[in-house]
Amino acid sequence: MEMILKSGYAGITFLMALESACIPIPSEIIMPFSGYLAFKGSFVFWQVVVWGAVGNLIGSLAAYFVGCSGGRSLILRYGKYFLVFPHDLERAEKWFLKYGGFGIFFSRMLPVVRTFISLPAGCARMPLGKFSLYTFLGSLPWSFVLAYAGVVMGENWTGLESYFRKFDWAIVILILGAAIFWILKHNKK
Repeated sequence: MEMILKSGYAGITFLMALESACIPIPSEIIMPFSGYLAFKGSFVFWQVVVWGAVGNLIGSLAAYFVGCSGGRSLILRYGKYFLVFPHDLERAEKWFLKYGGFGIFFSRMLPVVRTFISLPAGCARMPLGKFSLYTFLGSLPWSFVLAYAGVVMGENWTGLESYFRKFDWAIVILILGAAIFWILKHNKK
């Protein structure tokens, strides 16, 4: 959090970009701390929210371009070892073309998922403008809620981390359940 104290809004943007570029720096700490600083008067609340969302967009674009540049070929080459076959990739690409905006928007508000959704969006070559718009718009409510929680909690903002970690574990359990279902379904084929 020293980075935010020293570099201000640029620190928020940088750390949120790292988190969205698949680097495990939790927004559940960055944004409440920044909200706390707004509570103290060091920052303007709405600027905290917007710069957090801008950071999400920057990091998400980095992950998106990784997915665009090599993700598809890696999946075609090595996906079979993870039970991901070409027809699965085609289905995912069609889904992103049809529902990608909806998926990107709502995934930005889900812990764990929000960090990694940009990679498959890039692999599926979701239109960049649409991806960017829904990423930014979906990141605003997430940044708002976390920063507002920091404002409300004030000096006790650190108590939020354990609360948000429970949601992380719930999402991880859901993802593992979906992975097990995927494996069982593909083993039958």
